[in-house]
Amino acid sequence: MSERADAPAPRGIDPRGPRFVAGVTALLLLIDVFLGLTGLSTAHVSAGDAEAAFGWFAYQPLADESFVPLGWAITYASVAARVLDPAFLLLLTIALLFLWGVLSPRTAPWAVLYRSAVAPRLSPPSELEDPRPPRFAQGVGLIVATMGLLLQLFGVPWALTIAAMMAFIAAFLNAVFGLCLGCQLYLLLQRLGLIGRARPAAA
Repeated sequence: MSERADAPAPRGIDPRGPRFVAGVTALLLLIDVFLGLTGLSTAHVSAGDAEAAFGWFAYQPLADESFVPLGWAITYASVAARVLDPAFLLLLTIALLFLWGVLSPRTAPWAVLYRSAVAPRLSPPSELEDPRPPRFAQGVGLIVATMGLLLQLFGVPWALTIAAMMAFIAAFLNAVFGLCLGCQLYLLLQRLGLIGRARPAAA
């Protein structure tokens, strides 16, 4: 612990970078919400379609008399159909981008795009930001997206769409208002002594 305290504090990052990343992510999530609202996650199925499509059905009781042939399409869909749903594939891509942002923030695609194409056209930042809270926020986004993906695989209606909505709201607030909910959660956990230590301000 003393070694960590004596080590020089790593340089901060341009706070506009995470906001740019959040803006691109919000756009992708908005598209995913639309795909979810118009796709398998929220679709109903008619009685005839249900009987025709019935295959692997995780949540239906085994007793034939309990079978209800009208309800959510996702509960009648195969695992392959749930995976091939466009909303699932897009959210999976977003989740992988979140994972990339956690494991290697500097090499993540949107961060590279910001540094190479956007930052050179801007004035230098007036202050730098601790990179740990934005990285933590990427992890929060990964958890939310992963929960939506898993629940879609288990045939839970609306789960993927709601997860995409939650992630979109967080990304939108960050991109437009600079309010990073994941960062605020990091700082709260930091004050409680659960993660990290406050980084000394750069001279």
